[in-house]
Amino acid sequence: MSNGKKKFSFPSAYVVLFIVMIIAVILTYAIPAGEYSKLTYDEDADVFVITAPDGSSEEMEATQESLDQLGINARLENFTGGNISKPMAVSGTYVPQEQNGQGLGDFLMSIPYGVYDCIDIIFFIFMIGGAVGIVNYLGVFNAGISELARVSKGREQIIIAVVCFLIALGGTSFGMCEETIAFYPILIPIFLKTGYDAMTGVAAIWCGSALGCMFSTVNPFSVVIASSAAGINFSEGLTTRLIGLIVGVVLTLWYIFRYAGKVKADPRLGINYENNAWTEEHFGYKEEHEKAMTGKDKLILCMFFLTFIIMVIGVVKLDWWFEQMAVLFLVSGVLMGIIGGMNERKIGEVFIGGASDLVGVALVCGLARAVNMLLESGKVSDTLLYTMSQWVEGMNPILFVVTVMLIYVILGFFIASTSGLAILSIPIIAPLADTVGLPRELVISAYLYGQGLINLVTPTNIILPVLQMTNITYDKYLKWVGPLFGIYALLGVVMLIIELQFC
Repeated sequence: MSNGKKKFSFPSAYVVLFIVMIIAVILTYAIPAGEYSKLTYDEDADVFVITAPDGSSEEMEATQESLDQLGINARLENFTGGNISKPMAVSGTYVPQEQNGQGLGDFLMSIPYGVYDCIDIIFFIFMIGGAVGIVNYLGVFNAGISELARVSKGREQIIIAVVCFLIALGGTSFGMCEETIAFYPILIPIFLKTGYDAMTGVAAIWCGSALGCMFSTVNPFSVVIASSAAGINFSEGLTTRLIGLIVGVVLTLWYIFRYAGKVKADPRLGINYENNAWTEEHFGYKEEHEKAMTGKDKLILCMFFLTFIIMVIGVVKLDWWFEQMAVLFLVSGVLMGIIGGMNERKIGEVFIGGASDLVGVALVCGLARAVNMLLESGKVSDTLLYTMSQWVEGMNPILFVVTVMLIYVILGFFIASTSGLAILSIPIIAPLADTVGLPRELVISAYLYGQGLINLVTPTNIILPVLQMTNITYDKYLKWVGPLFGIYALLGVVMLIIELQFC
């Protein structure tokens, strides 16, 4: 007999983000407002422009002497060459500001503004959905997945290892993070067919990306920009970070293999077991639709994966961003439809249908950006940076590097952009290493580890759109990733101490 009580259901991604938005609004009242003066380079006039918190500005000659005068150790060519393009905080210029608490109107308007601000990512998501919709309609995935399952039978762990390693390689080399959202509709069906669950697929892709970004080696959007802002070469500290990456990949694969093995042996042990039917229904693979691959199927499948190769080349070599990647998937989807024998009306219907399947995912991206916009408008990010920079002055070296890593865990929640966080904070934090007799590359490593660590779990990152796509609630993900978060944190601390010993 029922006792009338309803079982608690964890809120959806939308509700989680609304709660975080409310917390952000509260923080704009609880944390004093303040700002640093910001330095930008005006390429047209070839001058530096320093904008004060009150909105006034002054110009300085674009010379190394000007940077030295401002206490900025970055080299001039980093500004003139475009490596540093965002406003850089000027150390020693923090000024408290009038409190700018965000009201109900600001809260509501942050939603459309957040969507507008990440419209490039949202359009990219829609184009991915459309292209995947075309391939699903043609039945190519079913044929390809069936063939892959046959070939890999008994060696399914290789798929996990290859996916995780390649994504980690993309993360460490060019910061592959948001771009990975294109892989979930493709790879999740493969994991399902080979006996795993959606969480295994999310783990292989997302953890590979998070780990690669955490131990960035040549990533221009984090380690290169941060090192430039600190006035050092990005290769300093690279060896230690590379070792950390290798160790991290091994630990990550051990963690995923351990979980995946349990799921394969007993699907009921899967963290999202009750939603397995939904996952199988929404990710394209249908047992009853299995078929042998035709020559046309192989051509379409090759073209589809060629699209991803072109995307990576475009990002790495041609400075592509989400607009170019979106157009690539649009063109690819249409061409695959034509090759598959679809008429123009059917291509349009299927493409739009596939895009519409990801509307919820796109909205989550907009809500996540709204959180950051509320904090930026409330002028609390600079206050947090100023306050935390006071913590580490004169500290013991080991305590210093560990605390800096913790500072970046906190700041990374409020400032989701890796490059934005580097440009704002490194000019303030890096000189503090000089006061305790440490080389600045330790600050760069601490920034990478702390920011990478919080990105693994923060709801303002791409993880909530991923969970929305795969119908995994945030609490289940946190339960799964919690021990791995601890492993990454310990690994980061150990690698910082090792790097400190060899400096």
